Amino acid sequence: MTDVIRRTVTIRNKLGLHARAATKLAKLTHEFDAQVSIVQGEQHVDASSVMCLLLLASGQGREIDIVAEGKDASQAVDAIANLIESRFDEEQ
Repeated sequence: MTDVIRRTVTIRNKLGLHARAATKLAKLTHEFDAQVSIVQGEQHVDASSVMCLLLLASGQGREIDIVAEGKDASQAVDAIANLIESRFDEEQ
């Protein structure tokens, strides 16, 4: 049985979870043996889907939960949280 790992992070980049950022996040999820979801309020989406991530319309300052389950769940949550906290490697 695997544990579910959850962490709350704040979207910090100026443009929020826009297409480029969503693509980076989705690609990153494929590097891990884990099912990763993003939760924002009542919305719960598959983090490996760029379209689903865009439907969240997460802007700067919004809090989201990263939820992962699977062998690499902890590593996946850490990596995704780092990506978000680093503003998706964007300048602002």
